[in-house]
Amino acid sequence: MRFLLRLIFVVALALAGVGYDWLNRPLEMPPAGVDLSIEPGSSAKDVAASVAQAGVRVQPVLLYGWFRLSGRSRQIKAGSYELNVQTTPRSLLNKLVQGDEALRSVTLVEGWTFKQVLQALSKAQALQDDAALLSSGALMTRLGKPGLQPEGRFFPDTYTYAKGSSNITVLQRAMRAMDKKLNAAWATRGANTALQTPEQALILASIVEKETGTASDRAQIAAVFSNRLRIGMRLQTDPTVIYGLGDKFDGNLRKVDLITDTPWNTYTRVGLPPTPISMPGTAALLAAVQPAQSKALYFVARGDGSSQFSATLDEHNRAVNKYQRGQ
Repeated sequence: MRFLLRLIFVVALALAGVGYDWLNRPLEMPPAGVDLSIEPGSSAKDVAASVAQAGVRVQPVLLYGWFRLSGRSRQIKAGSYELNVQTTPRSLLNKLVQGDEALRSVTLVEGWTFKQVLQALSKAQALQDDAALLSSGALMTRLGKPGLQPEGRFFPDTYTYAKGSSNITVLQRAMRAMDKKLNAAWATRGANTALQTPEQALILASIVEKETGTASDRAQIAAVFSNRLRIGMRLQTDPTVIYGLGDKFDGNLRKVDLITDTPWNTYTRVGLPPTPISMPGTAALLAAVQPAQSKALYFVARGDGSSQFSATLDEHNRAVNKYQRGQ
């Protein structure tokens, strides 16, 4: 009897040693690793089978047994995971329980147009380009903003996503972020703003974003446009003309372009254009609603990224001669 007990004890120790070794030994898989997708509602048994089907050389029954024995089989989360050649059964379960998904990221840059946003999303790694299948109108309806143009509606930031996600999901998040940022900025608007609605603030911010070469000039540039709006003076800002030209713009803005009317040409039309012309960041949004205390109506580039501001046309002409013509 004593011999039998000893034998059982020895066998148990051996099995425990084998089990410990298996749990901490890297799983066999291709050198490049494997991508594992766990669908919502998958059972522990389904997950074990998915691991094997993804390319990991393991008996599903062993993984399933480990999942159940750990007591954490019900904590496994759906998602997209990357497994490398160092992944062990133990680290695999930890990854699945923690929801440590393989995330990618895409960055949307301040001043980009919606066209540039779509181009960036279409090139983003492992992101489904579902937006390409929809017209702008259909896309905005899908995003819950029917009748609105997409330009300027998405907040520039870096967004993470799981492999295989739809770029429409990223756009949804960026749109909500812009709504939140715009509302927050509008709530801080100064008494000297000439703007009447958050929509006008978004449009003006998009112009400020494109006109600003130096961050410290934003509030002053916003002041120039606010002052012009207040007295009914045309904004006369080149970025709106360029936006209105669309694909016709070849990089060289000509005098004929300034006098050719489009809905966005602020040389031929009074007031703000009908839509934003770019994607403004937080600083541009705040500048639009909190313009500097200034009487300036003009500004000209100094050539170093900054601008010279003037309150009268005579001052402006002198600044143009100095900084643009070298006179």
